[in-house]
Amino acid sequence: MGNLFCKGKNYSRWKRRPIMSFIHNQASPTHIGIRTVEAENVCNFSTHSDLCISIATWNMNGQVSFEELADMVGSNREFELLAVGLQEAPKERKVATLLKEALHETHTMIGKVIMGSLQLYLFGPSNAKRSSITELKMDKQSIGGFGGIIGRKKGAVAIRINYKGIRIVFISCHLSAHASKVEERNCECRHISHSLFSKNWNPYSRPSHITIWLGDLNYRLQGIDTYPARNLINNDLHQRLHGKDQLLQEAGRGQIFNGFCEGTLTFKPTYKYNKGSSNYDTSYKVRVPAWTDRILFKIEDESDIEATLHSYESMDEINGSDHKPVKAHLCLRLIRQRRLPPIIENSNSIINSNNNNNNNNNINQLSS
Repeated sequence: MGNLFCKGKNYSRWKRRPIMSFIHNQASPTHIGIRTVEAENVCNFSTHSDLCISIATWNMNGQVSFEELADMVGSNREFELLAVGLQEAPKERKVATLLKEALHETHTMIGKVIMGSLQLYLFGPSNAKRSSITELKMDKQSIGGFGGIIGRKKGAVAIRINYKGIRIVFISCHLSAHASKVEERNCECRHISHSLFSKNWNPYSRPSHITIWLGDLNYRLQGIDTYPARNLINNDLHQRLHGKDQLLQEAGRGQIFNGFCEGTLTFKPTYKYNKGSSNYDTSYKVRVPAWTDRILFKIEDESDIEATLHSYESMDEINGSDHKPVKAHLCLRLIRQRRLPPIIENSNSIINSNNNNNNNNNINQLSS
């Protein structure tokens, strides 16, 4: 059927909204695409960083178990914030309960946003001070399929938070499937980017320090058949497939995610597996493996904040879905605080004062 917002009146309507884009959406001579960064394996938690974040994304294919969620979260809790983005997830109440159970000794839920099977959870330290959070907002944006009436809902869910003075936007998405839908996915990225948090857009608000985009982006491998691709993977030569990755190709063309960073794809493609195993698809479709599940991040101003990626990996031992979960460990360090002009500073003070009660109510509800 296609996504109707990509053309005609709907496209014109969202294009006229205030520009608050989280991704670059115009080809230009200066575009740099996605920057690949090497992961520094050693993290000196809370020593050289102001904030360490663990990020996980997983297309669950409608299945859930406590053991697999606990394995995905892991026992190493050397982080303050944990963001978990899920696609094709079961009912929110069951997933939230299992995540809370897995984390109850160290972390508590401080934010969540749900759009059917597309879910995003944010956890912080159980002993964190309430004053650590000075902003907490959620938003969601559906795409295609008549708003998710047909099939599982696609789109994005997002959380914006100011935690210990660091302004972060988390965006978890599930985009259109199939190798041929490249332009459709590009359009969905741009639509999501322009739509999130645009309803109550404040021209005086300060931009986020960092945007973290995760999810099942569904970009596939281009120009290679399934068996040659599998032969390379089986021989640990999957790095030769990087040049055929649609996401990197489209970013290189300046269509999406300009200036974002991503860890090196040292792990095998995360889709599509036979459920219950680590064997690639043996159905009659024998799909070409692909890195559909990704975590990217972008620093708004590198003179304000420094980001260090300490790990970027898939969790091959988790077999409950036809996707493998992907995790990243990212640490942030503030370099300096920008002082806004007095008029804008005063405007922000008034706005923040008006929003404090709403933010506190959100935090109280989500922590309960």
